[in-house]
Amino acid sequence: MLTPEGLPRDPYKQYHQWYSAQDAAHLIRKTQDAENIFRKTGITFAVYGHADSSEKLIPFDIIPRIISGREWRKLAQGIEQRVLALNAFLDDIYHKQEIIKAGRIPRELIEKNTAFLPEMIGFKPPGGVYTHIVGTDIVRTGEDQFFVLEDNARTPSGVSYMLENRETMMQMFPELFTLNKVQRVEDYPRLLRQSLASLAPPGCRGRPRVAVLTPGIYNSAYYEHSFLADQMGVELVEGSDLRVIDGRVKMRTTQGYEAIDVLYRRVDDDFLDPLTFRPDSALGIPGIMDVYRAGNITIANAPGTGISDDKAIYSYMPEIVEFYTGRKPLLENVPTWRCSEPDSLRYVLDHIGELVIKEVHGSGGYGMLVGPTASKKERAEFAEKLAAKPANYIAQPTLALSTVPIFVNKGIAPRHVDLRPYVLVSDKVKIIPGGLTRVALKEGSLVVNSSQGGGTKDTWVLED
Repeated sequence: MLTPEGLPRDPYKQYHQWYSAQDAAHLIRKTQDAENIFRKTGITFAVYGHADSSEKLIPFDIIPRIISGREWRKLAQGIEQRVLALNAFLDDIYHKQEIIKAGRIPRELIEKNTAFLPEMIGFKPPGGVYTHIVGTDIVRTGEDQFFVLEDNARTPSGVSYMLENRETMMQMFPELFTLNKVQRVEDYPRLLRQSLASLAPPGCRGRPRVAVLTPGIYNSAYYEHSFLADQMGVELVEGSDLRVIDGRVKMRTTQGYEAIDVLYRRVDDDFLDPLTFRPDSALGIPGIMDVYRAGNITIANAPGTGISDDKAIYSYMPEIVEFYTGRKPLLENVPTWRCSEPDSLRYVLDHIGELVIKEVHGSGGYGMLVGPTASKKERAEFAEKLAAKPANYIAQPTLALSTVPIFVNKGIAPRHVDLRPYVLVSDKVKIIPGGLTRVALKEGSLVVNSSQGGGTKDTWVLED
């Protein structure tokens, strides 16, 4: 919010003036009001593996993160370049594999990767789009310096929090939206439905029928699945509601089975079709991959997209972007050591106390070591795992992440954040202005995941 000299930065000027006139007790009450809104609305998440498996409220901070229109344009250009490169990369590795032939990516990194699906080889999804919805995690390290932390191209979550955060802020502080010209995020559900419907399979007649496939009520993101289906005005379905009839995927209704054209699936690849992948899956639809390959349904995101957000592939993203766009990346990658390479492994083991080490297929802040904050015992135990299966890990330096203010009882305090903008891909790329700001609520912490004690805040992109 403030410059080193203690003056409000341009995007925060109006907010800072407003905040300075507020009574602290009033803002404390507003924080309690926000918690009550979230509780009544049912905005919760579950944490797997905890003894207390009850649904938890995601902590919400009432001070918005504010980004200028100029800063956003720079970010948006870099995100669009990256998303187009990811789609081109997926199309290439499932077809001609030119990037492998050119020696830019090792063949074994693709073919031995569990996220690579041979079933997708030679198949082009409707419209040629693989990643219909992308969540790109971005961190800021300086005034004009942004790094991409990772690309979420499988089933990126959290967009419901972005929407509810905005609605809560507008409900509690309507005057702030008069003082500040904030770009809209509320159109996301409508834009998502339009984007999905525009990529219905060629045989679709009339208005495409869209549905959201959820693993069910015990999934940690079930709130989001039901929220998005409701906001889009489409059906929320489980695998047991669907079956393949006459070469189409059909949904059970009170009028009998009716065909679905576009399935926004929030089920992992392995569980999507028990006839093709895991035979013990009760979450998917037997035969859906045959219908898909026959061109009779669109699955978003496409099966096999996980290879593009794999953390080992991430380290090659600068080469991937340049290979498919002919330009250097506009957004930087975090420097990454691939532990599968002996020299990198030696360096990582020698500097384990300085680095962040992540599982290649890990997510949610699990399976990682933050070297500077880990104990000597934790480092030693992790070094053993790393030495035993080096190909499972990558390592990165701990970045000097930017901080934003959060509201605490004593006023405001700085905390580290990241940003997940949401991108919709059809015949065009649409980036929602803002996204989900995740904040590490513990002082000094760099881990922003809600499952690890992080919270969220509203993200404002200002109009010029």
